[in-house]
This record gives sequence, C-alpha cells and structure tokens, in this order.
Amino acid sequence: MSLFSIADLHLSLSADKPMDVFGSRWQSYTEKIEKNWRAIVSPEDTVIVPGDISWAMSLEEAAADFAFIDALPGRKLIGKGNHDYWWSTMTKMRAFTQEHGFSTIDFLYNNAFACEDYIVCGTRGWYVEERLQNAKENADYEKIVTREAMRLDMSLKEAEKLRGESGSMILVYLHFPPVFRSFVCRELVDVLHAHSIRNCYFGHIHGVYNVPRSADFEGISMTMISADYLNFIPMITQPFDY
Repeated sequence: MSLFSIADLHLSLSADKPMDVFGSRWQSYTEKIEKNWRAIVSPEDTVIVPGDISWAMSLEEAAADFAFIDALPGRKLIGKGNHDYWWSTMTKMRAFTQEHGFSTIDFLYNNAFACEDYIVCGTRGWYVEERLQNAKENADYEKIVTREAMRLDMSLKEAEKLRGESGSMILVYLHFPPVFRSFVCRELVDVLHAHSIRNCYFGHIHGVYNVPRSADFEGISMTMISADYLNFIPMITQPFDY
C-alpha cells in the first residue's frame, strides 16, 4: 500500500471549462490523468487531492467528475480549493457520495485520516497572489487567514489524537501554498511550527515548472503537487524525515 498526492485535477466533464488556455501541457489532461493514475495507483493505495477538483457549480453538476474519480484505483481524500464551488457541508457531501455510490471518496475537512504509515490532515489556506487576496467580494484577508489557521489547528489536533502513541508522521495538505517565492503566510506557518510539522504539500500554482519540487522553509519541507507541475502523474509521497 502506498500514498500518492496530486492537486488541481480541474475536471469539467459536465462543464465547458477548457484548461489548455493555461498552456499546452493541459491539452487532453483528463486522458493523461486517467492513463497515468491507472498505471501506478493500485486499489489498495490512497491518493490525496487537495483542492480544485471540479469546475462544477453544485454537487449534482459535479456527479460526472466524481464518477470519474471514483472509478480510478485507490481511496481518494479530497480537500477544498478556490474553484470548488460545489463544496458543501460534510453531511451533504457524504450523503451525495453515498447516494451516488461513490465509495472510494472522502473529504479532508476539519479532520484527519490514517493513511498507510502516516496521518494526513489539512485545509484550504488563502491566495498567494496579493491582487486576489481581497478580490472576492472585498474579502477580509486577515479574517479569512485567521479562520484558515483555526481550521488547520483543528485538523492538526484531530491528527494528533488519531496518531496517539503510534508515532506516525503527520502530513499537512493545503490548496494554497503557505510559502511560495516571496510570499509567506505567517499565520499558517506558525500553526505548522506549533505542531512540529515537517512536511507540507500544496497545489494551486500553475505554469511554473522551473522550481524545485520541494524546498525547505524554517525546517518544513514545502512540496508542490499541482497536477500540471507533476505532468499529471500522481506523486508517490515519501516525506522527508529529518
């Protein structure tokens, strides 16, 4: 059994949202995802997908995309991204998957899961791009980041409970990077430090392929797992053990 990671599937099987406007690497990306996923992921494996799952605007509209994901091998734990407008309460989302028979999908949302030899948890985070931080309905950046920090702390406390005395390593998954180039979301980084986290994974960044997959920031390995960065190949997750 193995743990894989890949963010930003951006599926649009029931919506007209072509992704090749973001570059030629996105051409036929749905076919690439399926081919590569089936080539390396087995039914016994787990795949973490932290956000931007589907362009659908509602759960029902997302059904075709969920069916695509559910048919792929392995258990899938998915988080919320900035484009997941279909996202709802945990009760509604789990009722939706049960109603449609999507038995391999669950949600990272103020909780934690045991996966192979690890405990995984996470939250969405907030925009890296300064021009977008307050773009959505004049959003209050400080308020939203404080909320996301609270959600991350809640998730990490659940992870620590789940770990118990096992000593399993806790891995954190965010949609937005807490650190990227000159951007640092100090509120989220401080929560990671408070829980002694050493490995954090993020997506959201597209069209940037000339940076290292993992970079150290204050003793935390920050790893980019955006689908196009990975060339649509789920990444086998091998955390750094300092």
